Amino acid sequence: MNIERRQARSTVQVDDERVRITEWRFPPGAATGFHRHEMDYVVVPMTTGNLLLQTPEGENTASLTAGQAYARQAGVEHDVVNANDYDFVFVEIEIKT
Repeated sequence: MNIERRQARSTVQVDDERVRITEWRFPPGAATGFHRHEMDYVVVPMTTGNLLLQTPEGENTASLTAGQAYARQAGVEHDVVNANDYDFVFVEIEIKT
């Protein structure tokens, strides 16, 4: 089911020949929109809470802790939704090859 959601706000902080660093801010229920990652990336949560991940394989919930980074390889496809009743923020670092 396709639900109309508020758009998360992205702010690019660095975009050079090596990396793109973007801050993502999600009001409650806001989403990135379905997308595919074209680069390897690292996410550093600035907030502790849950994100709903909608993928071609289904939905799951990721519990994130402020300051505990994780990394993924290029090719990930998903929509990321703030499943909390408060704003959620993370910084995404995309690694250019």
